[in-house]
Amino acid sequence: MKKIIPCALLVLLCFTEIVFASLKPDPKGTDLKKQAEALLKKQILAEAAWAMQQKPVTVTASSSPRSAGGKHDFFSEADYFWPDPQNPNGPYINRDGLTNPDNFLDHRKAMVRFSKIIGALASAYKITADEKYVKQAVKHFQAWFINSETLMNPNLLFAQAVKGKFTGRNYGIIDTIHLMEVAQGALIMEKAKAFDPQTAKGVKKWFADYIIWLNTSKPGIQEKTVKNNHATCWAMQVASFAKLCGDENMLDSLRTSYKTILLPNQMGTDGSFPLEMARTKPYGYSIFNLDAMTMLCQILSTPKDNLWNFETADGKSIKKGLSYLYPFIADKSKWTLKPDVMYWDNWPVAQPFLLFGAVQCNQTNWYQTWAKLDHQPQVEEVIRNLPIRNPLIWL
Repeated sequence: MKKIIPCALLVLLCFTEIVFASLKPDPKGTDLKKQAEALLKKQILAEAAWAMQQKPVTVTASSSPRSAGGKHDFFSEADYFWPDPQNPNGPYINRDGLTNPDNFLDHRKAMVRFSKIIGALASAYKITADEKYVKQAVKHFQAWFINSETLMNPNLLFAQAVKGKFTGRNYGIIDTIHLMEVAQGALIMEKAKAFDPQTAKGVKKWFADYIIWLNTSKPGIQEKTVKNNHATCWAMQVASFAKLCGDENMLDSLRTSYKTILLPNQMGTDGSFPLEMARTKPYGYSIFNLDAMTMLCQILSTPKDNLWNFETADGKSIKKGLSYLYPFIADKSKWTLKPDVMYWDNWPVAQPFLLFGAVQCNQTNWYQTWAKLDHQPQVEEVIRNLPIRNPLIWL
């Protein structure tokens, strides 16, 4: 009997330890996820109530005489190009960092609005499981991707045109970062009864066609190989769209690209992004590129291939990038370079890299900084550079 009791006690102690271990907070940030949901719930339900009242507005609702495309083609104009004072009717000239307020913006605004609607509806569905949100989202999916009268063509041939120079440019591909939350919203809602299989199939077909265009067209290939945030954003969107389509080959290729091209070529050994730091808006661009790199890690990471833990031979990693920029987010007065030429006062807002970084690295201070920042920015330029505004659908 003397021998049996210690063994029984040992089993009991081991069992108790397992139970208590399961009750401990998940070191991967489960507590932070719950806190984020509690913090955002009121805002999400209010935005979803707004989204429930919105009718679809696609690219076919407006057009510009300066577009070389047709009714179903997305059109935008390059932000930093202006009339030439020496030749007012001639080709536009570049003024880096300074946005021309007379550009055609209707299609871009319609896409951002679409992203807001689907992001809000998907977030509300995720926290309530109420299918009314899915039913409303389906109307917008059908208008943008399926209805032959209102759909958008799955290419960006006429984005970021420059008067007198280009009918479209590869740099315009960055405009569809606002379809990321549309794709993620579809992924979150696709198993709902209200999401009919035909609509789901049509949405995936549109994104699959767009992935092909992004990988095979001249502008797509050019954008993929740009050396700065444009390449990061190309990869970020393709990752998001490929995730929806279940395109595992594309996802694998993007993981390789992150590890061998994007991270090593864009990050300095101190964790900064030298190409962004050299711009006229180094603060805003550094934030923007770190958000995009963080989203690549969030979308592409798997248990077998966790990009959050990846490090190059010379020590570059997403964690190093977060650690480098965080002090300047927590206290902007520490920024060592000149202020950005525009929108200096409007950054930072509740940047997604703070939340996802906090959850993955279990950094409470990053979370607390994110929680205090603005979650509902109203400045158009900020919204344009903040494609992830509904973080719960990505967690």
